[in-house]
Amino acid sequence: MVGMIQEATGILMSNDNMEFNHLMENEGHEGSNQEIKDFFRLLEDAERPLYPNCMKFTSLSFIVRLLHLKVLSGWTDKSFTLLLELLNDAFPEGVCLPNSYYQANKITTDLGFTYETWDACPNNCMLFRGKDEGHDKCQICQSSRYKQFTEDSNDDTTKNNQIAAKQVRYFPLKPRLQKFFMSSKTAELMRWHEKERIKDGVQRHPADSIAWRTFDERNPSFAADCRNIRLGLAADGFNPFRSMSIAHSTWPVVLIPYNLPPWMSMKQPFFILSVLIDGPKGPGNKIDVYLQPLIEELNELWERGVLTYDASKKEMFQLHAALLWTISDFPAYANLSGWSTKGELACPSCYNQTESTWLSHGRKFCYRGHRRFLSNTHRFRRDRISFNGQGEYRRKPVKLSGCNILNQLNGVLTEYKKNDLIKRKIEENQKGTSGGKKSGWKKRSIFFDLPYWEHNLIRHNLDVMHIEKNVCDNILWTILGVTGKSKDNLNSRYDMQEMGIRKALHPQQRVSGKAYLPPACFTMSKDDKDIFLKVLKNVRVPDGYASNISRCVHLKERSIWGLKSHDNHILMQQLLPVAVRKALAKDVVEALIELTNFFRQLCSKVNKMADLEYIQGRIALTLCQLEKIFPPSFFDIMEHLPIHLAEEALIAGAVQFRWMYPIER
Repeated sequence: MVGMIQEATGILMSNDNMEFNHLMENEGHEGSNQEIKDFFRLLEDAERPLYPNCMKFTSLSFIVRLLHLKVLSGWTDKSFTLLLELLNDAFPEGVCLPNSYYQANKITTDLGFTYETWDACPNNCMLFRGKDEGHDKCQICQSSRYKQFTEDSNDDTTKNNQIAAKQVRYFPLKPRLQKFFMSSKTAELMRWHEKERIKDGVQRHPADSIAWRTFDERNPSFAADCRNIRLGLAADGFNPFRSMSIAHSTWPVVLIPYNLPPWMSMKQPFFILSVLIDGPKGPGNKIDVYLQPLIEELNELWERGVLTYDASKKEMFQLHAALLWTISDFPAYANLSGWSTKGELACPSCYNQTESTWLSHGRKFCYRGHRRFLSNTHRFRRDRISFNGQGEYRRKPVKLSGCNILNQLNGVLTEYKKNDLIKRKIEENQKGTSGGKKSGWKKRSIFFDLPYWEHNLIRHNLDVMHIEKNVCDNILWTILGVTGKSKDNLNSRYDMQEMGIRKALHPQQRVSGKAYLPPACFTMSKDDKDIFLKVLKNVRVPDGYASNISRCVHLKERSIWGLKSHDNHILMQQLLPVAVRKALAKDVVEALIELTNFFRQLCSKVNKMADLEYIQGRIALTLCQLEKIFPPSFFDIMEHLPIHLAEEALIAGAVQFRWMYPIER
């Protein structure tokens, strides 16, 4: 039971290190308030047997098990109270059980497992809370707050009981942060980043990063107390029904405390569930509507803080917290940042300077132009034949500061303020009249309501996990020529013909009328595919290192499918360089090995600044080599984003604190 409370609250406890006795012995102590005493009294109950000599249950674990059964079985509150009355009569004297559901449920309140539930507009326009709590319809789209039932429904009970069309659950942040300091062990670990971290310039923890140091320099009063908490925010949708046949997207918003040591901060027991947004559809760009209570609480924690008891120092202090950045996959990046990650200006780092070309036959944009990131004297800048038929003499895109972004956001509406939503509704009804300069900004993000947000060096992280997976998939499908997945097809050859590049690969018309595609340097013959796939089929890795990748390799079809994100991680960094050596031409193998080396160094748990600066220069050259090998259709936005990953790692530190692996698991 102690372990269950530890996982639920993030508090490290042990039998000989409970703060309860100290707190009770010092009734007049400054830190002995009723809330803390109630919490420690509950922890003492966690170790009290249900009855003398009971080895299986404590009083608290038994009550929690009953509450769990109530939820799973759908018991009513009255039936649960009757069960408790029966158990109290049946059990011998000395068994301490509550007499009603109210008393049992109060345990979750004392543990801090409380949350607030608000009804939401089914179109994600607003929350029915505060001044809007009494409305029955959305004030923007006029949709009903409640589910609408047909007239032929025979369930009178359902008709009479109004059921919310959509809800959101908000878990208050302050109690969760306070509980980190209620155990002396955890309270000491919350100062690890300042007291015990090795400060030798090597990046092992977010505290080693330039972004962390710059934040401290700009906010010296916040940095003065190392107990103040730095947080990361992660958001993603998932299907809770474990069925691909049901389209449902529930969105949790999770906070990650970075004060803890690197072997603890990204573990599930220390994650803080903050917001849970009901499905069946995700919130999209209107996720800001659901983040309003969290942003309000973060502003309170920044300005006023919350009075907290530090069990390791036996004192009260004012705890503050700040949000450093967000973590999400690429589609959710657009929802959180407000920059559209689709279309002509899809790169959120290049912004309006994104280099994109519309492929008329492939019906999509390709993103190349990586020669801009090379040194001004590099020979590739003058090489016209190998690239797009033109020289490249432009400078690389300049990264925008928060102040520059706010200047661009002048006049851009939010997706959570009622007046802005009404204006958007009017503009939607007057389509066809808009014009002017094209912009990638779709909204002004709610995170700019945080007073320090515009000065953060990294506000939204590119997710290395999904980028690596997509790059690996595109390489495998293209070199294996998987039908429907390969980026080298008839349309891509027609696009090259239209662009006037690589004439040797242009489609050739046969007498029969069919188009013949000359083999490219990355095209594998049947024998090459067999060599490549047999290497992967015969791979044996240590238990726990990776899943059984050989099950995804299909020799008869000469293809590979069913790979998970971590399978792509292992393939990209360990197996692909070995498998392609005898299956592809030397220049192709060298370029792919350079790419795998980049991801291996980037994902290292320990990085020196010199190493990151080196791979930052090498990735530009590697992508240029790939531009010479693969067709333009190969370079979707995922193939472009690696150019920015090393730069982000230089600023924000190791990627294992900023990717989606621990959140999705």
